[in-house]
Amino acid sequence: MVQDRTFGSRLFVAMNYTIISLFALVTIIPFIHVTAASFTTAEELRQHSFVLFPTVFSLDAYTYILTTDTITRSMGATVFITLAGTLVNIAMTTLMAYPLARRTLIGRNRIMLMVLFTMLFQGGMIPTFLMVKQLGLLNSYWAVILPGAISAFNLIVMKNFFQQLPDGLEESAKMDGANDLIILLRIVIPLSMPAIATFSLFYAVGHWNSFLTPVLYLNNPEKWPIQVLLRQIVILSQGGFGDAAEMGTDFVPLPEQTLKSAVIVFSNLPILLVYPFLQKHFAKGVLLGSVKG
Repeated sequence: MVQDRTFGSRLFVAMNYTIISLFALVTIIPFIHVTAASFTTAEELRQHSFVLFPTVFSLDAYTYILTTDTITRSMGATVFITLAGTLVNIAMTTLMAYPLARRTLIGRNRIMLMVLFTMLFQGGMIPTFLMVKQLGLLNSYWAVILPGAISAFNLIVMKNFFQQLPDGLEESAKMDGANDLIILLRIVIPLSMPAIATFSLFYAVGHWNSFLTPVLYLNNPEKWPIQVLLRQIVILSQGGFGDAAEMGTDFVPLPEQTLKSAVIVFSNLPILLVYPFLQKHFAKGVLLGSVKG
């Protein structure tokens, strides 16, 4: 029979819950404020700069977003970059991690040293820009996707995950006449879905929140993703040096805080809807892909 906890242990647990609850409030209150501000009228925001529960409910900002081609086109660009970029990332990472996980690969250690080198030293912004320009990728979505096609850290973790798979599965498949590609597609990848789901989430969130790369490589406003458009909205609403003509002929700025809040909620909603379905794979994949001593 489990003994009752002492007063000190109960106090310790209560303090832990209190501290964790405070940290949770610090995290969630700004999101509640932004969501409430997006459903609030401009008059209420002028009277109360901080709003958690709007007294007057308004959908003007969301109506404007859904009827403005500029914002919907920008969201479409973000969705394309995220889907295509994540697909390229997972395909390239998997195709490189699988052979590196095989100890019979010639030059395996040298290749791993080159991968580790990229984690410590990078080419830099200007050399990367010049390379993208010489390849003719400027002002195209591939300029945002291809330079970061493989994350060295994700590659190493996925390689470690592949190494944990039983060698007998591969040997049995080879005895049945399967080649390396069939083994990868029909055995390795189905068994690695938790890790693949985890890295897909990492890559997708990175593409969705990407800001600097589109700013550098996309000069056409019609190809701007939602994060770059949000920056332009903030500059215009604050009377900055943004060019309103770049936003499109249908862009008529709403009150600053209302429009910014609505765009922030609108841009984060897809990730919030997808994450609960990948959460179990996320936790499992991180544990299974960890390095064991």
